[in-house]
Amino acid sequence: MCSWHSNTTVSGSPTDVLALLTEPDAIARWAPVPFEVLALDGPRLESGSRARVAGRLAGRSIEFDVDVLRASQERFELVAQGPICIDVKYRVRPAGGASEVEASIAVEGRGLFGRALAKATEALLAGGALRMSLERLAGEVRPVLTA
Repeated sequence: MCSWHSNTTVSGSPTDVLALLTEPDAIARWAPVPFEVLALDGPRLESGSRARVAGRLAGRSIEFDVDVLRASQERFELVAQGPICIDVKYRVRPAGGASEVEASIAVEGRGLFGRALAKATEALLAGGALRMSLERLAGEVRPVLTA
């Protein structure tokens, strides 16, 4: 299993960041790979929730079952299983009036097709897809204004 890491600072609070990490429409705007939600057992991703998503990778249509392992103010973790297994972890910490976001993605493929798809995914990540995704996430954060 190969893994990639990236981090950034965003202008909002950890709560603001978690809102974007768990809202499917928002995720679709900043995720490293475009996807469509086929099924979701709730309005947003939360600890214990499941989803079915579809997208294109390496010119192929693929589907994944997504299990959210943890969605708290400090961490968001999920596993997406399909032709490849993708383990995704975000850690969010307050940093003054902003938040520090650390992301890691681990990819593993099984079988001939799975290994080929994992290599294509690894090439995207090695090319900066995770870093660019975090930059888009940072651009999406809108701090909640308090009265």
